[in-house]
Amino acid sequence: MLGPVILAASRSDRMRRMISAAPGTKQVVDRFIPGETVDEVLPVVRELTARGLELTMDVVGEDITSPAQAEAARDAYLELIDRLKPLDLGTRAEMSVKLSMFGQALDGGHELALKNVRPVVEAAAEIGTTVTLDAEDHTTLDSMFAIHDELRADFPQTGCVIQAYLFRTEADARRLAGSGSRVRLVKGAYKEPASVAYQQKHEIDKAYVRALKILMDGEGYPMIGSHDPRLISITQELARRAGRKPDEYEFQMLYGIRGDEHLRLAAEGHRMRVYTAYGTDWYGYFMRRLAEKPANLRFFVRSMITKG
Repeated sequence: MLGPVILAASRSDRMRRMISAAPGTKQVVDRFIPGETVDEVLPVVRELTARGLELTMDVVGEDITSPAQAEAARDAYLELIDRLKPLDLGTRAEMSVKLSMFGQALDGGHELALKNVRPVVEAAAEIGTTVTLDAEDHTTLDSMFAIHDELRADFPQTGCVIQAYLFRTEADARRLAGSGSRVRLVKGAYKEPASVAYQQKHEIDKAYVRALKILMDGEGYPMIGSHDPRLISITQELARRAGRKPDEYEFQMLYGIRGDEHLRLAAEGHRMRVYTAYGTDWYGYFMRRLAEKPANLRFFVRSMITKG
């Protein structure tokens, strides 16, 4: 029941100021976001890849209000890619981007976002890796998928994200399950109305499995974004039924959540990619992590009490 309240708070400037100033905030933020700069996050990249894990990197920030901020977001990703180049990790370190950061919500936002994200996709390809377009709230998805289609014309390895709780997702999964596609399936972490999305956990879980089966039976490359042990087991069974080898799909989990499971899956021969966010504009990302799992919220409250 607290999830929708926390998601609403993620859009509140007043709550942003209050939580940023809370004494226990930094301890919890550090659990999910390993740094604010490229210099701080690169040691984490080296450590995780040395342990057999892969990464998708996210420079956090969504509240873009000017073209200049959108260009700054583009430049932040270009800096990251430039710094990753000497590590020669290839697809072991890819990028995840939110098109809202590239100006999607501004006037002429679709064209602006495409203009800003294309150099990032090009730069990623030059170092042997790729980019996945994150899904945001349902009003942005038609634009996101159109940009995804345009980018794939030149960079077919460009991935995208679909969200199980949306009614449209099964149709999107069928459309995207073709040869060469890369699709990350997540449950969904935005507050959506009942007119477009399932509201109950059991409904979302069932929708997740339906979309997962479509992707596994397709010809693309499914990326399973979930920490749910039951869904991980279902994924392995569906992959077996579809005749998929361990390198023909991958698991993705968030940095700071179920780290032992990351290592277990990698040790079993699965591709295990850690969604690793960094940057100074962490608030919206952080609040969604609290909303997704009550244990995260309890950890935050305990930290505030202890520090207080």
